[in-house]
Amino acid sequence: MAPTPLARKELLAIQPLRRRHCAECRGGPLSLLVVEDAEPHCLDCADLDHLVFLPRGDTALTRRAREGSGLSAVVVRLNRRQGRYERQGVLVEEAALARAEERCLADAEARARRRARDAARRALEDVRFTAAFADEIRRLFPGCPDERARAIAAHASVRGSGRVGRSAAGRALSGAAVTAAVVAAVRHTETPYDRLLMSGVPRGEARRRIAPAVEATLRSWQGPGRQEDMAV
Repeated sequence: MAPTPLARKELLAIQPLRRRHCAECRGGPLSLLVVEDAEPHCLDCADLDHLVFLPRGDTALTRRAREGSGLSAVVVRLNRRQGRYERQGVLVEEAALARAEERCLADAEARARRRARDAARRALEDVRFTAAFADEIRRLFPGCPDERARAIAAHASVRGSGRVGRSAAGRALSGAAVTAAVVAAVRHTETPYDRLLMSGVPRGEARRRIAPAVEATLRSWQGPGRQEDMAV
């Protein structure tokens, strides 16, 4: 029968709040101490002087460093207000920390490469979607200049913008969503709508004033014989 492995004991090192000296060598004041037999001992006398301090904060690095360290200790400090000891970091073997840092660095590089691939994929998807959106604009409004169609599509389809091109209907290239994007573009670029808003005209009234100009532009872009609903 294989021997039962020993349970890993959690050693504690304390960051004292007041000046303390080692009960064994009288050295101090101590920045870290270990309590043995109710007395403070320095790391040298506690045989932990070869360990290095790793502050808390990086969970993966801490876990890997502790897993790879034959001897380790948790560093704590008393929070007087809360009345409890709080973890500040760990003491681990220097070689274990170096190996853990190498593993975490490799993971970080892998994540960076994955993020770069994801970004490239999303950028390609955005280019394709914007092109499809522009094609749908030209289908609904064959008189719309190509440059304007591309500009409207690019504006409406910016990822994370919340614009109509990124709505569910916009992603489905519904006629209503595409038309709404064109109407908004015409409203802002082909009429004095923005100036009216800046002069204090209420939005509803400003839209009413510029509606004929918007409708005229859309009809000219639609071409003869096309009667489509336009939400101006």
